[in-house]
Amino acid sequence: MSVEAVTQRIRDAAQRGETLRIRGGGTKDFYGEPARGEELSTLGLSGITAYEPSELVVTVRAGTRLAELEAVLAERGQCLAFEPLHFAEGTTVGGMVAAGLAGPARASAGPVRDYVLGVTIVNGRGELLSFGGTVMKNVAGYDVSRLMVGALGTLGLIAEVSLKVLPVAPAEATLRFDMTQAEALRRLNEWGGQPLPLNASWWAAEQGRGTLSLRLRGAVAAVDAACRTLGGERLRSEEAAPQWLACRDQRLPGFAPREGGDLWRISVPQTAPVLELGDTLVEWHGAQRWVQARPGEGARIRDAAQRAGGHATLFRPRDAGATQRFTPLAPPLDRIHRELKREFDPAGVFNRGRLYPDF
Repeated sequence: MSVEAVTQRIRDAAQRGETLRIRGGGTKDFYGEPARGEELSTLGLSGITAYEPSELVVTVRAGTRLAELEAVLAERGQCLAFEPLHFAEGTTVGGMVAAGLAGPARASAGPVRDYVLGVTIVNGRGELLSFGGTVMKNVAGYDVSRLMVGALGTLGLIAEVSLKVLPVAPAEATLRFDMTQAEALRRLNEWGGQPLPLNASWWAAEQGRGTLSLRLRGAVAAVDAACRTLGGERLRSEEAAPQWLACRDQRLPGFAPREGGDLWRISVPQTAPVLELGDTLVEWHGAQRWVQARPGEGARIRDAAQRAGGHATLFRPRDAGATQRFTPLAPPLDRIHRELKREFDPAGVFNRGRLYPDF
């Protein structure tokens, strides 16, 4: 389906009062509230429309497979530094931006929105709009392009996106340490205050043994010096690489919901202590914690996250009609969200209910 056909479909839906459910590869259907409406696929909007390796910028249509884009970048020794998640082979670039989920390297590289330079969207009136551009300095005032990151398609259909890319680091090493969660959090905070090429980390306990995996990336001399300074067990690259892919794509045991349980994602300051919520996997140097819990424990988890200065999301619920996925918004933020929705999608055409049941 062409951009023109998509635009006309949206105009027709707005005129008839219909709701459309935007969908790319469908690999994140579980994330967020169940969206309502007739499916509107973005898979026909595919292809890399511009790539300037020397400028570190690529422009891609939303339905392009993420694996296809990453393969093209890899040929030129470049990558998406935030390490986007691949839940399945069908992951698309548009879905990556709409969900705003970054992988293990987010702790050092930054979030998805930091790499979005510009977008072309179709709003709820069926208007084709472009925001931002292909250079960082092109943004002045309110950065609408980054507003689309994490909006889960509630504000508009992403047709095309321009992304900043970075060279692949010349050196990488993974160190493994045996330690408790409390010790891992303490050490990660200490290391974070030192000039070390820290890139990613994850801690988990299996069979009563806590293990911290730490990935270093950067110049060869810097990585080698950090390995000597930090100690630990240095893993061979052929052993470490599959583990980091499993962490990125949430295939580690700590991500699999226990039988009859839910998987919660907790975002807190890196300095937050152990939350004592049960089985936990820690990422992003302590800033992201994954917790296994029984249904009905949402209030306890959200209270613990709030007391630690963060918030909690029901990431993979056992029951489709379970607790509200995202933390309820404070009144001022709720008002801003609703006003933005009315501005971009006044007729409520897109992904109704995907962020919040009544939004």
